[in-house]
Amino acid sequence: MTMFDHNSQPLEEWRPGVRTQMRVSSVNGAYQLCIFDQFCDPGMGAPLHLHAVEEVLEVMEGTAEIWCGGETYHASANQSVLIPAGSKHGFRNNGEGVLHVRATLAAPIFEASYDDRDELSRRWVR
Repeated sequence: MTMFDHNSQPLEEWRPGVRTQMRVSSVNGAYQLCIFDQFCDPGMGAPLHLHAVEEVLEVMEGTAEIWCGGETYHASANQSVLIPAGSKHGFRNNGEGVLHVRATLAAPIFEASYDDRDELSRRWVR
């Protein structure tokens, strides 16, 4: 068993207006999942991308517009969207305050492929 103190984990600026805190991943000992929080300023979020594994996006605070497989969802606090493996998806903060989203992926290593060639690929690995 491992206990994590998320108060001591750093926030990384992923892109302007989006800060990420990696909570659990292979970096700190997970073998089957990756959990991270993102804090997005109004209008900001994650561009269209995909993962090789299933993902759950849970809105912790604020409101989000989430796109997946040609559908658009409007989610607020305590609502989640299940993203199937390999599905192109993205989201943005469509509210006035900071959007707090928790993402859980079914793999300990975060990897994403983006439609936007200018977007940096992200990979958290041990």
